[in-house]
Amino acid sequence: MNLSLKGKRALVCGSTEGIGWASAQELAQLGAEVCLFARNEQKLKVRVNELDQSAWQKHHYLLADFSKTKEVKSAIEKSSGDYHILINNTGGPAGGNIIEESTEKFKETFEQHIVINQLLAQHLVPFMKKEQYGRIVNIISVSVKQPIIGLGVSNTIRWAVASWAKTLSKELSHTGITVNNVLPGFTATKRLDQVIKQRASGSGKSTAEVSQGILDGIPSGKFAEAEEVGAAAAFLCSPVAASINGINLPVDGGLSASL
Repeated sequence: MNLSLKGKRALVCGSTEGIGWASAQELAQLGAEVCLFARNEQKLKVRVNELDQSAWQKHHYLLADFSKTKEVKSAIEKSSGDYHILINNTGGPAGGNIIEESTEKFKETFEQHIVINQLLAQHLVPFMKKEQYGRIVNIISVSVKQPIIGLGVSNTIRWAVASWAKTLSKELSHTGITVNNVLPGFTATKRLDQVIKQRASGSGKSTAEVSQGILDGIPSGKFAEAEEVGAAAAFLCSPVAASINGINLPVDGGLSASL
């Protein structure tokens, strides 16, 4: 099975921790030259040096805050854009009941996920077409399959990203470029810690009780690890995945009730 990414270059967003970092590690292990893209330069400098590195790999980073579209646009336009792989991965908004959310929060989240994804794709796709090899993987959420209570804005925008990706996959399908989505369920990251604390504060339960309640609803009986999600993303970037296009791949321990 050809999983080698030797000679390929990957841009990984939100890649200093969590699923983004795990995805970057997996890609580097498969031989890709990785560019980390995040907002904390100190962490970026440390993480670049922690990636697996062979003679042909020269990892580097780009710096921008994904809550500031102009920063992201400036950073990517200053780069060559010569990447075969794009991992779109941006943290979700704080939770809350959807009826209580401000319209500004919807706009900000749309900007961070849809608008920035579009900017990055427009900058990178020309090179992918020339190389006749491209992989765009969007780290979204299992909420694409079924909404997660208490994450109203996130549910809405994640669906929008999935629709954007499906449309793009159709448009690019004849060019050697695939566009797919990975849908993490409850994954052991800082994001999950935030969700558990929010649910605990709103219910009067302890974080341990909330955590166990979530686990009780996951058939596998465990939270996913970031490395498991990263491995799924890396597989979709490999040569052997060339005919997998326009799909939603849950990594959720069987949580989703839909096919």
